[in-house]
Amino acid sequence: MQQSIYLAGPDVFWPNAVALGEAKKALCQQYGFTGHFPLDNELDLSALAPYEAGIAIYQANIGLMNQCHIIIANMTPFRGPSMDVGTAFEMGYMTAQNKAVWGYTLDGRLYSDRIEGEQTDRDGFSIEAFQMADNLMMVGATGQLGGLLTEALSEDMDNHLRLFERVLQQIQKSR
Repeated sequence: MQQSIYLAGPDVFWPNAVALGEAKKALCQQYGFTGHFPLDNELDLSALAPYEAGIAIYQANIGLMNQCHIIIANMTPFRGPSMDVGTAFEMGYMTAQNKAVWGYTLDGRLYSDRIEGEQTDRDGFSIEAFQMADNLMMVGATGQLGGLLTEALSEDMDNHLRLFERVLQQIQKSR
Protein backbone atom coordinates (compact mmCIF):
# COMPACT_ATOMS: atom_id res chain seq x y z
CA MET A 1 0.00 0.00 0.00
CA GLN A 2 1.34 3.40 -0.99
CA GLN A 3 1.82 5.74 1.97
CA SER A 4 0.11 9.13 1.90
CA ILE A 5 1.79 12.38 2.89
CA TYR A 6 0.02 15.53 4.06
CA LEU A 7 1.87 18.54 2.63
CA ALA A 8 1.64 21.25 5.29
CA GLY A 9 2.91 24.79 5.31
CA PRO A 10 2.16 28.35 4.39
CA ASP A 11 2.58 27.29 0.76
CA VAL A 12 -1.19 27.66 0.33
CA PHE A 13 -0.70 31.44 0.64
CA TRP A 14 1.98 31.70 -2.06
CA PRO A 15 0.92 33.41 -5.31
CA ASN A 16 1.76 30.16 -7.14
CA ALA A 17 0.24 27.87 -4.49
CA VAL A 18 -1.48 25.50 -6.91
CA ALA A 19 1.67 25.05 -9.03
CA LEU A 20 3.78 24.47 -5.91
CA GLY A 21 1.30 21.90 -4.59
CA GLU A 22 1.24 20.07 -7.92
CA ALA A 23 5.05 20.03 -8.08
CA LYS A 24 5.27 18.63 -4.55
CA LYS A 25 2.68 15.95 -5.32
CA ALA A 26 4.62 14.98 -8.46
CA LEU A 27 7.80 14.60 -6.40
CA CYS A 28 5.92 12.47 -3.87
CA GLN A 29 4.75 10.22 -6.72
CA GLN A 30 8.34 9.87 -8.00
CA TYR A 31 9.36 8.56 -4.57
CA GLY A 32 6.44 6.15 -4.24
CA PHE A 33 4.12 8.26 -2.09
CA THR A 34 0.78 9.96 -2.60
CA GLY A 35 0.90 13.63 -1.69
CA HIS A 36 -2.13 15.53 -0.40
CA PHE A 37 -2.02 19.32 -0.56
CA PRO A 38 -4.62 21.31 1.44
CA LEU A 39 -5.86 23.02 -1.72
CA ASP A 40 -6.84 19.59 -3.08
CA ASN A 41 -10.04 19.91 -1.08
CA GLU A 42 -12.75 20.83 -3.54
CA LEU A 43 -14.95 23.04 -1.43
CA ASP A 44 -17.74 25.32 -2.54
CA LEU A 45 -17.39 28.17 -0.08
CA SER A 46 -19.43 30.66 -2.12
CA ALA A 47 -22.61 30.43 -0.02
CA LEU A 48 -20.78 30.47 3.32
CA ALA A 49 -20.02 33.38 5.60
CA PRO A 50 -16.27 33.88 6.16
CA TYR A 51 -16.33 32.17 9.59
CA GLU A 52 -18.27 29.18 8.21
CA ALA A 53 -15.87 28.97 5.27
CA GLY A 54 -12.93 28.86 7.67
CA ILE A 55 -14.51 26.01 9.65
CA ALA A 56 -15.23 24.11 6.42
CA ILE A 57 -11.57 24.41 5.40
CA TYR A 58 -10.46 23.27 8.88
CA GLN A 59 -12.72 20.20 8.73
CA ALA A 60 -11.58 19.31 5.20
CA ASN A 61 -7.91 19.56 6.21
CA ILE A 62 -8.53 17.37 9.28
CA GLY A 63 -10.10 14.83 6.92
CA LEU A 64 -7.02 14.91 4.67
CA MET A 65 -4.66 14.48 7.64
CA ASN A 66 -6.71 11.53 8.90
CA GLN A 67 -6.09 9.80 5.55
CA CYS A 68 -2.32 10.33 5.68
CA HIS A 69 0.49 8.38 7.30
CA ILE A 70 3.12 11.13 7.25
CA ILE A 71 3.26 14.92 7.33
CA ILE A 72 5.94 17.02 5.69
CA ALA A 73 5.75 20.53 7.10
CA ASN A 74 7.30 23.63 5.60
CA MET A 75 8.58 25.25 8.81
CA THR A 76 10.14 28.27 7.10
CA PRO A 77 9.27 31.39 9.15
CA PHE A 78 6.06 32.98 7.95
CA ARG A 79 4.75 36.42 8.88
CA GLY A 80 7.19 36.60 11.78
CA PRO A 81 10.24 34.88 13.26
CA SER A 82 8.59 31.47 13.61
CA MET A 83 6.74 28.99 11.45
CA ASP A 84 3.10 29.32 10.39
CA VAL A 85 0.76 28.70 13.32
CA GLY A 86 -1.64 26.59 11.23
CA THR A 87 1.24 24.35 10.20
CA ALA A 88 2.24 24.05 13.87
CA PHE A 89 -1.28 22.85 14.67
CA GLU A 90 -1.13 20.30 11.85
CA MET A 91 2.20 18.97 13.12
CA GLY A 92 0.73 18.63 16.61
CA TYR A 93 -2.36 16.89 15.27
CA MET A 94 -0.27 14.33 13.42
CA THR A 95 2.08 13.88 16.41
CA ALA A 96 -0.92 13.15 18.64
CA GLN A 97 -1.87 10.35 16.23
CA ASN A 98 1.67 8.95 16.43
CA LYS A 99 2.24 9.61 12.73
CA ALA A 100 5.66 10.50 11.30
CA VAL A 101 6.35 14.24 11.32
CA TRP A 102 8.97 15.58 8.94
CA GLY A 103 9.85 19.22 8.54
CA TYR A 104 12.12 21.54 6.65
CA THR A 105 12.98 25.21 6.69
CA LEU A 106 14.62 27.44 4.14
CA ASP A 107 15.88 29.71 6.95
CA GLY A 108 19.12 28.26 8.28
CA ARG A 109 19.29 30.58 11.30
CA LEU A 110 18.50 29.48 14.82
CA TYR A 111 15.15 30.55 16.26
CA SER A 112 16.87 32.61 18.97
CA ASP A 113 18.90 34.48 16.34
CA ARG A 114 15.76 35.37 14.40
CA ILE A 115 14.18 36.88 17.52
CA GLU A 116 16.83 39.11 19.03
CA GLY A 117 20.02 37.10 19.45
CA GLU A 118 19.81 37.73 23.20
CA GLN A 119 18.40 35.81 26.18
CA THR A 120 15.48 38.23 26.57
CA ASP A 121 13.54 40.38 24.16
CA ARG A 122 13.04 44.13 24.45
CA ASP A 123 10.10 43.57 26.82
CA GLY A 124 12.13 41.35 29.16
CA PHE A 125 10.55 38.03 28.14
CA SER A 126 12.97 35.12 27.86
CA ILE A 127 13.78 33.70 24.43
CA GLU A 128 14.24 30.00 23.81
CA ALA A 129 17.93 29.41 23.27
CA PHE A 130 18.12 25.67 22.64
CA GLN A 131 20.09 25.89 19.39
CA MET A 132 16.99 24.85 17.43
CA ALA A 133 15.50 25.99 14.13
CA ASP A 134 12.14 26.85 15.74
CA ASN A 135 10.16 26.41 18.94
CA LEU A 136 11.33 23.38 20.92
CA MET A 137 7.91 21.72 20.75
CA MET A 138 7.91 21.85 16.95
CA VAL A 139 11.48 20.62 16.58
CA GLY A 140 10.73 17.91 19.16
CA ALA A 141 7.74 16.74 17.10
CA THR A 142 10.04 16.11 14.14
CA GLY A 143 12.45 14.08 16.26
CA GLN A 144 10.13 11.26 17.32
CA LEU A 145 9.24 9.46 14.09
CA GLY A 146 10.52 11.86 11.45
CA GLY A 147 13.21 14.44 11.02
CA LEU A 148 14.04 18.06 10.24
CA LEU A 149 16.16 19.48 7.42
CA THR A 150 17.43 23.04 7.76
CA GLU A 151 19.16 24.97 5.05
CA ALA A 152 19.83 28.63 4.35
CA LEU A 153 18.28 29.09 0.91
CA SER A 154 16.25 31.75 -0.81
CA GLU A 155 12.52 31.14 -0.74
CA ASP A 156 12.09 30.66 -4.47
CA MET A 157 10.19 27.67 -5.80
CA ASP A 158 13.27 25.83 -7.12
CA ASN A 159 15.09 25.91 -3.77
CA HIS A 160 11.88 25.01 -1.99
CA LEU A 161 11.38 21.93 -4.17
CA ARG A 162 15.05 20.88 -3.89
CA LEU A 163 14.86 20.85 -0.09
CA PHE A 164 11.44 19.16 -0.18
CA GLU A 165 12.91 16.43 -2.38
CA ARG A 166 15.75 15.91 0.10
CA VAL A 167 13.11 15.31 2.79
CA LEU A 168 11.47 12.67 0.57
CA GLN A 169 14.86 11.02 0.10
CA GLN A 170 15.34 10.91 3.89
CA ILE A 171 11.90 9.40 4.39
CA GLN A 172 12.67 6.75 1.80
CA LYS A 173 15.98 5.91 3.54
CA SER A 174 14.25 5.61 6.94
CA ARG A 175 11.73 2.99 5.75
